[in-house]
Amino acid sequence: MGKIVNFDQLLVPIIKLVAPLFFNKKYLCGRHFDKSTIGWTWVLRGIIWQKIFGFNRHVPWPVSPFIVISNPNNIEFDVDNLDNFNLSFGNYFQNFKGMIIIGKGTYIAPNVGIITANHDPKNLECYSTVKNVTIGQNCWIGINSVLLPGVYLGDRTVVGAGSVVTKSFREGNCIIAGNPAKIIKKIETGGDNNVKY
Repeated sequence: MGKIVNFDQLLVPIIKLVAPLFFNKKYLCGRHFDKSTIGWTWVLRGIIWQKIFGFNRHVPWPVSPFIVISNPNNIEFDVDNLDNFNLSFGNYFQNFKGMIIIGKGTYIAPNVGIITANHDPKNLECYSTVKNVTIGQNCWIGINSVLLPGVYLGDRTVVGAGSVVTKSFREGNCIIAGNPAKIIKKIETGGDNNVKY
């Protein structure tokens, strides 16, 4: 009887060969490619949705068609966190001119908005001052949350579901929630790097 060929054996070598024709090589590495084949699945989906159908065509890495990225040149993230652009839906990265910086190990849930400029209330056709948004390492941004222009979240900041973050929490190590978000609990880190709530 013949051997059954699975996805990994058949398609992954072909996808690896053609992927650099569609996406920047620096995004085709990391844990989702080296320790798993999920990254190559994202590449295949990206070729179809981004490059053929045109959803997020301007983005040089694989990204879900259910996410909006204004300017991929203004986003910094670690390639190990490519899942933030592939496993969620409804996320809105509004960064026409401002930077969005996402620290390593940060997770972003579905329907999150990260905004670097609001509309000018005096003239809705224009934007107000652009301010970068920075998210530290090992943060969690809960579902349906919004981070507004100028927000800086320190390492290990957890944003509760549905929160509107209007100011910075630079010290990190906290859980914030509400509208506007405020600290509801501090996160203590032990000497062994274990987190205590």
